[in-house]
Amino acid sequence: MTATDGGAGEASTESDRAPEAGEAPVVGQVPAVMVYSPSPVLTVTIERQGAVPELHLHAGGQGVWQARMLAGLGIRAVLCTTLGGEVGRVISALVAAEAFEMRAVTSVGSSGWYVHDRCEDGRREVAGHAGGPLDRHEIDELGSLALTEGLRAGVAVFAGPTEPGLVPPSTYRRLAADLRSNGVRVVADLAGVHLAAALAGGVYLIKVSDDELVAAGRARDDSLPELVAAARALRAEGAGSVVVSRAEKPAVALLDGEEVLVEAPRLELADPRGAGDSMTAAVAAMLARGAGLADAVRMGAAAGAVTVTRHGLGTAPAAAVAELAKRVRLVSLAEHGSLG
Repeated sequence: MTATDGGAGEASTESDRAPEAGEAPVVGQVPAVMVYSPSPVLTVTIERQGAVPELHLHAGGQGVWQARMLAGLGIRAVLCTTLGGEVGRVISALVAAEAFEMRAVTSVGSSGWYVHDRCEDGRREVAGHAGGPLDRHEIDELGSLALTEGLRAGVAVFAGPTEPGLVPPSTYRRLAADLRSNGVRVVADLAGVHLAAALAGGVYLIKVSDDELVAAGRARDDSLPELVAAARALRAEGAGSVVVSRAEKPAVALLDGEEVLVEAPRLELADPRGAGDSMTAAVAAMLARGAGLADAVRMGAAAGAVTVTRHGLGTAPAAAVAELAKRVRLVSLAEHGSLG
């Protein structure tokens, strides 16, 4: 197994050096974010909007979509991942055309994939496979890559595996603890046992959806009091701040102890997928630029809102996101009175 480089970008020079861990970006530097994503997927989509069907191939998965969004916002995004088999080679070739960089460990098992048939009524999964689990050597190699790039960047994003069994939760705990103890701000977008593991290591911010909290038994339902209580518990377990996305409803956020609703303008829906990943990426992008938490969350909410107006995941235009962010409001829950 070997580590390989991929992506469209050339090796960075001193003029675009990423800031050291914990160092704020300065003029002339390109802010950087490391994305830890153990299991990307090859997405194959059949489009049936006209008389002749079209076939679209893309590198996909949570980490890829986040890296794509980061790059679109002007951030030097470095995806640390694994690739295996014929599917992995296709993903590598597709990433070469992307604006983000990739550091990949070659795995013995195949990378994951899925085939979707999309028409006016929505999409139907034809077939798919999550990919093979990583062995301990691959896990160790990927962890070393992510640690190196995370220390160089100063901000890291954690994306979850395609299936929980592909990567042991302890890998997230160890990497979170190592990065945090060296001044790296970790933004984790996880669920279930991998969320709990990252919390045990300590993270700067957790982004989680309301349905993930309910599914994990952390909230009894998706009511505001239940979600706020769950967010408080996440903070007590090791999250510096928490953002709970709620689909079309305002997100709930605990930012440095302050509880707020994140109210973004409503836009016409084209595809609901990927909003949470764009939100996480935009939050991390702003942190890499030296912004405060409030501005980071505003930009995150705007990126999520713009994403659902498009079919391409992680492709929200930076100009539209920046303009919409000016219209995002953070409303104190204490003043809102929603908790009764």
